[in-house]
Amino acid sequence: MIKKGQEEGNGKKVTFQDEEIYIAAVQENEETAGSIELEMRKQKALKKFRSMVEGAIIDNYLLEKPKKSFLRRESEREKQQQREISLWGVPLLPSKGHASTDLVLLKFLTAKDFKVNEAFKMLRNALKWRNECRIDAIPEENLHLGLEKFVYINSVGKQGQPVHYILYGAFKDKELYRKVLGNEENREKFLRLRIQLMEKSIEQLSFKAGGADSILQITDLKHSPGPEREEFRSVHKRASTLIQANYPELIQKHIVINVPFWYYTSRFLTSRLKHQRGKKKVVLARPSKVTKTLLKHISPENLPVKYGGLKRENDIEFFPEDKASELIVKPNSASCIQIPVIEAGVTIVWDFTVVGWEVTCKQQFIPDDEGSYEVLLGKDKEKKMGDSVRNSFYISEPGKIVITIDNATLKKKRVYYRSKAKPTAPPYVIFKKQL
Repeated sequence: MIKKGQEEGNGKKVTFQDEEIYIAAVQENEETAGSIELEMRKQKALKKFRSMVEGAIIDNYLLEKPKKSFLRRESEREKQQQREISLWGVPLLPSKGHASTDLVLLKFLTAKDFKVNEAFKMLRNALKWRNECRIDAIPEENLHLGLEKFVYINSVGKQGQPVHYILYGAFKDKELYRKVLGNEENREKFLRLRIQLMEKSIEQLSFKAGGADSILQITDLKHSPGPEREEFRSVHKRASTLIQANYPELIQKHIVINVPFWYYTSRFLTSRLKHQRGKKKVVLARPSKVTKTLLKHISPENLPVKYGGLKRENDIEFFPEDKASELIVKPNSASCIQIPVIEAGVTIVWDFTVVGWEVTCKQQFIPDDEGSYEVLLGKDKEKKMGDSVRNSFYISEPGKIVITIDNATLKKKRVYYRSKAKPTAPPYVIFKKQL
C-alpha cells in the first residue's frame, strides 16, 4: 500500500489511487531529459558540420576531395569565388554570419539523422550535381512541353509555404504522353521541368526563423497512367530520387490525392525500404477525402475550386485576404447562412463550399418588408461533389440573403463561406444606358 507523503526519485507518491499521477510525472521528466539530450546532440552535430563546411570552402575542396597543395595553386580570385558559394540563395560559408546558413545546413543534417560525415557527403554531391546539370539557370529555361496547366505553383499553405501541383492526369492524352515521354530527350526535359518547379518554389522561401523554409507538394493521380506504363513509372521514380537526394527536407508534406488502388498496393510493397521520417511526410487521399485532406494544410481561400476550395483563377470579386467563415451542419439537420443587407443599391456576391457535399442547398433573398416577395436564387437537389458555388444578387430593398444547407447524412458537414457588398447601379439604369 502506498502511503500519503511517501517520496521516491523525482516524484511524490500521494495515495495508491494517485499512483498514475506519480508515474506520469516521472515519464514527463524522462521525456524532458531525453529532449534536452537530443537537442544537445543536434547542436554538437551542427557545430561540427559548420566547421567541416568552413574548412572545405576555405581550402577549396567542397566540390571535390582535397588535393595536395603542391599539385595545384589557386589564385586569389579562385579562392574568393569559392568563398562566395551559395545554395538556394543562401551563403554556405558559416563565418559570413548569414542568418539562414544554419537552416540550410540543418536540412542536410536532419536528412542524415545528424550523422555529420554523411550530411557533408550529401551536400557535396548536391553541389556537384547542380554544377554539372546547370541547375542555377533552370528557372529561366523554356522547356516547351505544353504542361503549364499540369505542373505549376498555386498560392500558399497555412504556414505560408508555396504549394506546387503535379497533375499526372495530363498523360491520359495519348498524344501528349508520346510527345513528353516517348523519347529520351523529352523525358530529360520533363525531369528538368520537375526540377524547375522545385527551384521556382524555393525562390519563394525565406529560410528565416518564423518564415517559410519548405514546400507543400500536391500530386494528383486522377486519370494518371498505371504502373504498366514503363516510361511513366521510370521518369516518376527518377524525379523522386533526384529530389530526395538534392533537396533534403524541402518537401514539408507530399500529399498524393485521387489515389487509385494500384498506388496503395505499390506503396505497401516498397514501404519497408523507405525511411520512417520520409513515410510520415507522405499523405495519401482517395477521391472522397481530397478536400478534407487538403484543407488540413491549405486554407479554403487558397485552395482551388476544383479541389473544393474557394480560389478561382483571375478572380475579380474575392482575394485570398477575404477570409472565409465556417459553419458546422450537424447530421440529419439543416443550418442557414444569413447575409443581412441594410441598404438597397448594392450587389451582394457570395461563395460557399461544403466539404464532401452530399447535401441539398437553397439560396434565396428574403425582404424585411413582409409585403414583398421572396426571391429563389438557386436550388440544388443533392450536390454530391464538385466546385464551390458562387452567386450574386442586386439588392433593391433591405433584407437578407439566406443559404440553407440540408444535411441528410449521418456525418456532420463543414461549410466555408464568404460574402461582400459592392455599390451597383440598378439593372434598369444599365439597360437604359446600353440603349
